[in-house]
Amino acid sequence: MSQTVHVSPSPNHSEQLQLTNGVPGQVSAFPRFRYMGSKYRLLEWIHSTLESLQFSSAVDAFCGSGAVSYLLKSMGASVIANDSLSFPSVLATALIENDNQKIDADELDLLLSSKARKSSEKFIQKTFSGIFYTPEDLEFLDNVWSGIRAFDCKFRSSLAISALLRSAVKRQPRGQFTVAGDPERYKDGRRDLQLSLKEHFIEQIQIYNSAVFTNQYSNKAISGDATEVPKGADLVYLDPPYVPRSDDNCYVKRYHFLEGLSCYWEGKEILADSKVKKIAKPFTPFSYRRTADEAFANLFRHFSDSTLVLSYSSNAYPDLKTLVSGMKKYKKSVDVVTREHRYHFGTHKNANRNEVTEYLIIGH
Repeated sequence: MSQTVHVSPSPNHSEQLQLTNGVPGQVSAFPRFRYMGSKYRLLEWIHSTLESLQFSSAVDAFCGSGAVSYLLKSMGASVIANDSLSFPSVLATALIENDNQKIDADELDLLLSSKARKSSEKFIQKTFSGIFYTPEDLEFLDNVWSGIRAFDCKFRSSLAISALLRSAVKRQPRGQFTVAGDPERYKDGRRDLQLSLKEHFIEQIQIYNSAVFTNQYSNKAISGDATEVPKGADLVYLDPPYVPRSDDNCYVKRYHFLEGLSCYWEGKEILADSKVKKIAKPFTPFSYRRTADEAFANLFRHFSDSTLVLSYSSNAYPDLKTLVSGMKKYKKSVDVVTREHRYHFGTHKNANRNEVTEYLIIGH
């Protein structure tokens, strides 16, 4: 029997970019994902640079939320979207590699009516009680995952998981998972905090279904080290974690819950002494000055046969001069396009806002 769940109208129009200057209209369907360093608000600027380049195949080597991969797919390129973390790969499987599979009404009913019965299927309730969400929300996450296990199509599974991931971010007051506390503490009138995870999920299924499209080319989502991504693409877009001048750039620290939720924590090591049940941080050379220069050199060398587009920022290490010099060792000419930009982390009144100069460093 179908379940009827009433959700108040979504203000999705307020989340969408007002696209101009020839940006493919399909890009407006992309589900914006609150994510540190996201290039969503820079897509128009990135498009204006990419459209001047000749390419029919492209790699997004650090795809993150998938916004640039989605732009590249919308521009008619055959795209490989890669990230070292699991949950960006799930997002990319749902909307980059997938070109026609959607979740129908019967499958949504299956997900909403599923029940976690085994102890092993109640991991979220047992592990995250009182940390991020209400008991009802935690039970819902376990229940939906029990339904996802019944799916035999990786694309529909990835759509369902993506809807869960975006729901989890929207229900989390600051969009990050670094502070434990009463899940009801931040009731401040925001619609996203008024909806339950179940209500969010129903809404997000519709949004992700609407974002599925084909560009008539083969596209692929993978997860691994960027220097292991297959070579040969016409264009490679590089947006590695910015090596910070202060604080850190640890995505796992901020989004460990999403990383675990994307695979139901399979193969993930939870740190026993962590109040928020963080998972172990994998090593990345882009987190440390002592390894960053060599990491960039390895990237440039690996993709030296492709047109390179490196996205970087003035508030990070190494500086522009060093990056340009490093790329020139592998490319005949290097151009730089700049834009002033302000990053917003979180939504609370004390959220950090960094005004920076964004670079697109283009090697031909």
